Amino acid sequence: MNDASSLLVPSRELLVEDRPIRVFDGLLPNVGDYVLGLSRAAFTRSEIARPETAEYKHWATEVKLDALVRQPIFETTRQAVRTFARPGTEYRPYRAYTNVASYGDMLFTHTDCLPDQHDLTALWYLCERWDVEWGGETMFYDAQDDVACAVTPKPGRLVIFDGAIKHVGRPPNRICYAPRYTFAIKFERIAAP
Repeated sequence: MNDASSLLVPSRELLVEDRPIRVFDGLLPNVGDYVLGLSRAAFTRSEIARPETAEYKHWATEVKLDALVRQPIFETTRQAVRTFARPGTEYRPYRAYTNVASYGDMLFTHTDCLPDQHDLTALWYLCERWDVEWGGETMFYDAQDDVACAVTPKPGRLVIFDGAIKHVGRPPNRICYAPRYTFAIKFERIAAP
C-alpha cells in the first residue's frame, strides 16, 4: 500500500451525515478516447435503481472485472479510493458498468449498499464537454430526503462516495443533445491481509 504522501488530493470534499464524498478533477486527460469507445458500445435497457422501480429500466453496459483491472482508468481510480482506506482495510472492485442517460429518461434515488457495509462507489463523468445548463447532476440526499449536495458532470471528473448515501443521477435537460455517460466502479471494504 502506498504511503499517505502519495495519495491523490481531492478538489472538493463533502460530508453527508458523516459519510464522505470526494471529488477529483484533472485525472483523465484522454477522456475523449473513452467517449469515442462508449459511442460504439452496446447498451441494454437493463439497469434498475431499486426493486420497486424495476419497471423503469435505464441503459447500461457491463465491464468485466478482469478487463477493468487492465485499464489505466482503474489504477487512477484505485489510487483515489486509497484516500478512504484506514489502517487494516482495503477495497476491492466487485462490479463495473457504464450508464447512459438522455433527456426524458427517468432515474430514481437509491443507495448502493447497506449503511454498515461502507462500500464505495467511484463514478467517472465521461464527456468531452458539459454545460452547467444541461443539468445531469448527481444529487446526494440526507436522511430527511433533502438534497444535501450535488456534483456537476465535468469532463473526466471522478466522484467517490460512501455507497450508503442516497443519491440519483439526474438526466440531462431538454437543451442537451449529448449523452450523459457515467462509469461506475463499486468497491467493497475488506480487511487487509
